[in-house]
Amino acid sequence: MAEILALDDVRDATILIGKILSKKGHTVHSFTEEDEAINFAKENKIDLAILDIKLKKMSGVEVLAMLKQSTPDMHAIMLTGYPTVETAREAISLGADEYCVKPIDRNELEEKVETVLKNKSGKGSITI
Repeated sequence: MAEILALDDVRDATILIGKILSKKGHTVHSFTEEDEAINFAKENKIDLAILDIKLKKMSGVEVLAMLKQSTPDMHAIMLTGYPTVETAREAISLGADEYCVKPIDRNELEEKVETVLKNKSGKGSITI
Protein backbone atom coordinates (compact mmCIF):
# COMPACT_ATOMS: atom_id res chain seq x y z
CA MET A 1 0.00 0.00 0.00
CA ALA A 2 1.00 3.65 -0.01
CA GLU A 3 3.33 5.74 2.12
CA ILE A 4 1.28 8.82 3.03
CA LEU A 5 2.37 12.07 4.65
CA ALA A 6 -0.37 13.99 6.50
CA LEU A 7 0.29 17.61 7.51
CA ASP A 8 -2.22 19.71 9.41
CA ASP A 9 -1.70 22.27 12.17
CA VAL A 10 -4.45 20.49 14.15
CA ARG A 11 -3.10 17.24 15.67
CA ASP A 12 -6.60 15.67 15.81
CA ALA A 13 -6.95 16.05 12.03
CA THR A 14 -3.72 14.14 11.39
CA ILE A 15 -4.77 11.45 13.88
CA LEU A 16 -8.13 11.09 12.09
CA ILE A 17 -6.44 10.83 8.67
CA GLY A 18 -4.06 8.23 10.10
CA LYS A 19 -6.87 6.13 11.58
CA ILE A 20 -8.97 6.23 8.40
CA LEU A 21 -6.16 5.40 5.98
CA SER A 22 -4.23 2.89 8.10
CA LYS A 23 -7.41 0.77 8.20
CA LYS A 24 -7.09 0.65 4.40
CA GLY A 25 -3.54 -0.70 4.72
CA HIS A 26 -1.63 2.54 4.14
CA THR A 27 1.25 3.77 6.30
CA VAL A 28 0.53 7.32 7.46
CA HIS A 29 3.24 9.65 8.77
CA SER A 30 1.53 12.51 10.64
CA PHE A 31 2.95 15.98 11.20
CA THR A 32 1.81 19.31 12.63
CA GLU A 33 5.04 21.18 11.81
CA GLU A 34 5.88 22.09 8.22
CA ASP A 35 9.67 21.78 8.64
CA GLU A 36 9.40 18.27 10.08
CA ALA A 37 7.15 17.12 7.25
CA ILE A 38 9.40 18.61 4.55
CA ASN A 39 12.54 17.06 6.09
CA PHE A 40 10.82 13.68 6.43
CA ALA A 41 9.79 13.75 2.75
CA LYS A 42 13.37 14.53 1.69
CA GLU A 43 14.64 11.42 3.50
CA ASN A 44 11.77 8.98 2.84
CA LYS A 45 9.68 7.78 -0.08
CA ILE A 46 6.24 9.40 -0.07
CA ASP A 47 3.51 8.31 -2.48
CA LEU A 48 0.89 10.83 -1.36
CA ALA A 49 0.85 14.00 0.72
CA ILE A 50 -2.36 15.20 2.37
CA LEU A 51 -1.83 18.86 3.24
CA ASP A 52 -3.98 21.43 4.96
CA ILE A 53 -4.03 24.75 3.10
CA LYS A 54 -3.78 26.83 6.30
CA LEU A 55 -0.77 25.92 8.42
CA LYS A 56 1.29 27.66 11.12
CA LYS A 57 4.32 29.07 9.28
CA MET A 58 3.46 28.72 5.59
CA SER A 59 0.55 27.65 3.43
CA GLY A 60 -0.08 24.09 2.35
CA VAL A 61 0.41 25.26 -1.22
CA GLU A 62 3.93 26.45 -0.32
CA VAL A 63 4.67 23.12 1.36
CA LEU A 64 3.36 21.31 -1.72
CA ALA A 65 5.76 23.26 -3.93
CA MET A 66 8.69 22.32 -1.68
CA LEU A 67 7.67 18.64 -1.53
CA LYS A 68 7.32 18.50 -5.31
CA GLN A 69 10.92 19.74 -5.67
CA SER A 70 12.30 16.72 -3.83
CA THR A 71 9.61 14.22 -4.95
CA PRO A 72 8.12 15.32 -8.30
CA ASP A 73 6.10 12.12 -8.80
CA MET A 74 4.40 12.38 -5.39
CA HIS A 75 0.63 12.82 -5.45
CA ALA A 76 -1.16 15.36 -3.26
CA ILE A 77 -4.58 16.04 -1.78
CA MET A 78 -5.23 19.47 -0.29
CA LEU A 79 -7.50 19.98 2.74
CA THR A 80 -9.33 23.18 3.51
CA GLY A 81 -12.20 24.54 5.51
CA TYR A 82 -12.35 27.50 3.11
CA PRO A 83 -12.50 26.30 -0.51
CA THR A 84 -12.02 28.91 -3.22
CA VAL A 85 -11.52 28.64 -6.95
CA GLU A 86 -8.24 30.58 -6.66
CA THR A 87 -6.80 28.16 -4.10
CA ALA A 88 -7.90 25.16 -6.18
CA ARG A 89 -6.25 26.59 -9.30
CA GLU A 90 -3.02 27.33 -7.45
CA ALA A 91 -2.96 23.83 -5.94
CA ILE A 92 -3.53 22.25 -9.37
CA SER A 93 -0.77 24.34 -10.94
CA LEU A 94 1.66 23.03 -8.30
CA GLY A 95 0.64 19.42 -8.81
CA ALA A 96 -2.20 18.67 -6.40
CA ASP A 97 -4.44 15.87 -7.61
CA GLU A 98 -7.48 16.43 -5.41
CA TYR A 99 -9.12 18.68 -2.85
CA CYS A 100 -11.06 17.71 0.31
CA VAL A 101 -13.20 20.11 2.30
CA LYS A 102 -13.05 19.99 6.10
CA PRO A 103 -14.46 18.62 8.28
CA ILE A 104 -12.96 15.44 6.85
CA ASP A 105 -15.52 12.94 5.63
CA ARG A 106 -14.21 9.37 5.95
CA ASN A 107 -15.85 8.10 2.75
CA GLU A 108 -14.78 11.11 0.69
CA LEU A 109 -11.17 10.84 1.92
CA GLU A 110 -11.01 7.08 1.25
CA GLU A 111 -12.46 7.52 -2.26
CA LYS A 112 -10.17 10.41 -3.19
CA VAL A 113 -7.05 8.64 -1.88
CA GLU A 114 -7.95 5.50 -3.83
CA THR A 115 -8.64 7.50 -7.00
CA VAL A 116 -5.42 9.53 -6.75
CA LEU A 117 -3.25 6.48 -6.09
CA LYS A 118 -4.81 4.55 -8.99
CA ASN A 119 -4.47 7.50 -11.37
CA LYS A 120 -0.68 7.53 -11.55
CA SER A 121 -0.62 9.97 -14.45
CA GLY A 122 -2.42 12.27 -12.33
CA LYS A 123 -3.41 15.82 -11.93
CA GLY A 124 -6.17 18.22 -12.59
CA SER A 125 -9.21 16.38 -11.28
CA ILE A 126 -9.94 18.86 -8.52
CA THR A 127 -13.53 19.95 -8.05
CA ILE A 128 -14.87 22.25 -5.36
